[in-house]
Amino acid sequence: MRDTAAMENPTLHPDCAALAFLLGRWEGTGRGLWTAETPFRYREEVVIDHAGKPFLRYAQRTWAEDDGRPVHSEVGYLRPVAGSRVELLLVQPTGVAEIHQGRIEGWALELEAVLVGVTPTAKRITDVNRHIWVEDDVLKYRLLLGMNGEPLTDHLAGTLRRADLAAE
Repeated sequence: MRDTAAMENPTLHPDCAALAFLLGRWEGTGRGLWTAETPFRYREEVVIDHAGKPFLRYAQRTWAEDDGRPVHSEVGYLRPVAGSRVELLLVQPTGVAEIHQGRIEGWALELEAVLVGVTPTAKRITDVNRHIWVEDDVLKYRLLLGMNGEPLTDHLAGTLRRADLAAE
């Protein structure tokens, strides 16, 4: 007989303890810009949970602030590495896959892409850096993006409030 309680509410893997501050459902707003485009605003939800294994699951979705149309989504995993290192693997339905490595500094992640893969029909994204931090149940992030060989530049920034405190 299976232990359904353990399956539905697994114990956090000890390797993930340094990332536990990210667990939960987060909701808020973000703003974006790209050099030649008009700045834009969006609503966002991020869910970070676990399955009792040495990784966290990540799911994100955004929708336009003005009319609620879906804008973007991505899914992936955060993998703690020995010491204060972390890896982030992401996939987007736009044909982009990102692999980041970085460090955990208190309640913050500093991540640099080591590989950005794109399908033949995707935008030519060439580099991505992500900075994610939590202050008083507020998750903030800044995403820098390089496209078509251009250098990294500010692209997205968001502020999300913890929407559920029962994620652990």
